[in-house]
Amino acid sequence: MRIIRFFPILLLLFMSLQVYSQSSSVRIALLKYNGGGDWYANPSSLPNLIAFCNKNNITNIEHEPATVEVGSPEIFSYPFVHLTGHGNIIFSKEEVVNLRNYLLGGGFLHVDDNYGLNTYFRREIKKVFPNEELIELPYSHPIYHQIYDFPNGLPKIHEHDGKAAQGFGIIYKGRLVCFYSYDTDLGDGWEDPSVHHDPEKKHLQALKMGANILSYCFSN
Repeated sequence: MRIIRFFPILLLLFMSLQVYSQSSSVRIALLKYNGGGDWYANPSSLPNLIAFCNKNNITNIEHEPATVEVGSPEIFSYPFVHLTGHGNIIFSKEEVVNLRNYLLGGGFLHVDDNYGLNTYFRREIKKVFPNEELIELPYSHPIYHQIYDFPNGLPKIHEHDGKAAQGFGIIYKGRLVCFYSYDTDLGDGWEDPSVHHDPEKKHLQALKMGANILSYCFSN
């Protein structure tokens, strides 16, 4: 019943972004989780991404992102939620149900592994979608070819282990409901350049890929 109740809200939010209305009535959110992991990592990431997308007429989003807990009914107010960090994540049974209903009702989850999140996220998302697998998306997937073209998939923003960046997703009934950026540090790249001293090229690459993710979310 919760899916039915909240779906019209999400639909209206998506429609308002698709037509790029002049009022900034749409807000995205940072996802707060339990378990001890630093869900609050990269505080300037989402504000910078929003500013970049709004400046380039890709979206029209409220400048300050919200913070929402996994189990809160308020999650249904946001068409896009972002999860990041370095450590442990624990979803309660109630949070699992709430997040699943949110995603099946039209919501979108972007997870950015900040090096250290992978094991915990994979364990918890399996609770949410026990019958679905995180699959690596092909480079031809539309998420890499929205406003900006990334013919080789995710850009590598920070080098830690010599591995290539990978983009994974959970596809439910033909819709990508969760995008997982792994071994790339997109969120770090969105932060103020003075934080990690990233060169402008890397900062811009990260923002452009983030813009693609938001564009994909709001157009599918």
